[in-house]
Amino acid sequence: MTRVAIVTGAAQGIGRAIALRLASDGIDVTVNDINSKQAELENLVDEIKSLGRNAISILGDVSKEVEVQRLVAKTVEELGSLDIMVANAGVFTPASLLDITDENFDRIMNVNCKGVLYCYRAAAVQMIRQGKGGRIIGASSVRGLQSGIFEVAYSVSKFGVRAITQTAALEWGVHNITVNAYAPGLIDTPMGE
Repeated sequence: MTRVAIVTGAAQGIGRAIALRLASDGIDVTVNDINSKQAELENLVDEIKSLGRNAISILGDVSKEVEVQRLVAKTVEELGSLDIMVANAGVFTPASLLDITDENFDRIMNVNCKGVLYCYRAAAVQMIRQGKGGRIIGASSVRGLQSGIFEVAYSVSKFGVRAITQTAALEWGVHNITVNAYAPGLIDTPMGE
């Protein structure tokens, strides 16, 4: 049976590379990003289909739980199941501790931390319902291990991803759901510029 994955933040960078790798490994993929990335997602869907896999794009903001729930529901409706969730979406705006605004801090936390929580939770509910386990993967960072200057909100959000990931792994292992996070350093992507 064909496995199905969702990759958030898939329009560029790490998310795009993950989606293409999953497709090359024989997995059908739903790619997700925000509305302004529609053209990039459509191009990625075409590229995945050229690899012989089924793919759909679903626009949505991972910082809004109802949109994440819709992302999972539409994936299952169109592709048949959910076996892998890659909660990759993230944002970064540098600011010092003295200069960071509440708006900037909240935006980073909402996308990077709450977005992962919402993706994990929606995926786990579906995977438990399906009764066959699954794989949930989140985007942390080396900044989730050690903070850096001008990165307080980003670092806090990535430390949070580690905590959510560890808790989810402990709670959902009984359902044969594995939960892990990857923690890359600086990668030459548009977000890293």
